[in-house]
Amino acid sequence: MAKIKITKVRSEINRTQRQKRTLEALGLKKIGQVVEHEDTPNILGMVNKVKHLVSVETK
Repeated sequence: MAKIKITKVRSEINRTQRQKRTLEALGLKKIGQVVEHEDTPNILGMVNKVKHLVSVETK
């Protein structure tokens, strides 16, 4: 499968608990942190829920 790079670009302060947990599940803790994940429907769904807080690049 293809890989995607996810970068946290905004803070989770004043966000719902669900969005905070989604960022944590993706492995994002600090602003500017980058993680790589497989391009699976589960990961894409998680990214879609927090798309206003992250930046996504395909590899």
